[in-house]
Amino acid sequence: MMTQRKLTPNVLANDTITVRTDERFDEARLAAYLADKLPNANGSLTVRQFGGGAANLTYLLQYAQPDGPIVEYVLRRPPLGPVAKSAHDMRRESTVLSVLYQAFTLAPRAFHYCADESIIGADFFVMERRHGVVVRREIPSIYDHIPDAPRQMSAALVDALADFHAVNYTELGLETLGRPNGFVARQIEGWYKRWHAAKAAELPVMDEVYGWLKANMPPASAATLVHNDYKLDNAMLAADDPGRIVAVFDWDMCTLGDPLCDLGALLCYWSEPSDPAYYKAASMMPVDEPRFLSRAELVARYAERSGRDVSHIHFYHALGLYRLAVIIAQIYIRYQRGQTQDQRFAAFGDMVPRLAQAAYEIAHKI
Repeated sequence: MMTQRKLTPNVLANDTITVRTDERFDEARLAAYLADKLPNANGSLTVRQFGGGAANLTYLLQYAQPDGPIVEYVLRRPPLGPVAKSAHDMRRESTVLSVLYQAFTLAPRAFHYCADESIIGADFFVMERRHGVVVRREIPSIYDHIPDAPRQMSAALVDALADFHAVNYTELGLETLGRPNGFVARQIEGWYKRWHAAKAAELPVMDEVYGWLKANMPPASAATLVHNDYKLDNAMLAADDPGRIVAVFDWDMCTLGDPLCDLGALLCYWSEPSDPAYYKAASMMPVDEPRFLSRAELVARYAERSGRDVSHIHFYHALGLYRLAVIIAQIYIRYQRGQTQDQRFAAFGDMVPRLAQAAYEIAHKI
């Protein structure tokens, strides 16, 4: 259901920013389009932008009702410029979220998908608004009174991943979402193809990692739904309880495949105090914080909760780093070509070879 907030029309959410200049759209056109598509979407519309994230663009829609509370929705669209459609698939994300909430309550419900790019300049969908805390580079001060808050966050995150992988996707009608057979092989080849399309310079270590991954694929785990971008800053925590997740976001790459790919990807974004600086730079969480579970503890907890064999987790960790190097390269090349003006991406070029080297070292257990 839509979110209603008892706010006056001029009160704006404190987790949003004014829409960036190059990421604006015709708000009046959007308002006219959505007026009969969503409940209570006929009031005065205010648009704000969620400033986090490095790919898809996310906006807060606030409808001021003349005789009631503000009604809130969230709009998602792909990033600016030419992008790989498979990595920013709004139709897919909307399809998943239109049913997943029934079995996995942490998934926000999607209400409407629009394929007409003339409305805001791209296809988009609208989903429910959840309220809570997203942890990025610092532990929010709201948790200062909870000494073991990082450990609680860690446990909640990995437990939610195991629970998500236990969802019966056929009961939701998602059995055609992907092709589980050969999933890992396609990941290896697909990201290698994307690498050649996005690389700013030759990088022989990427070719070496590609060859190792092809030669060392482990037996596949039983297929499940796979989030494909599971990390701490894609989860929202309860403001009064860091051990309770209230939402998981960014489902545009969700598919059917090997669940250990999700765990391997989580390890890539997970930092430990002893990690080198470049690994910490890629981590989507507070760094140099010893109170979080270690990567080994995450793996052990996942194994216990899911019952899956994790003996080949170094393969999935290496695959995740290989994939992350390509993702960073894709973002950087858009910045280099002037397709986005977001200055956060200026330093991404230096991260690509370091992540590729990390993938090589994890693969070879150096």
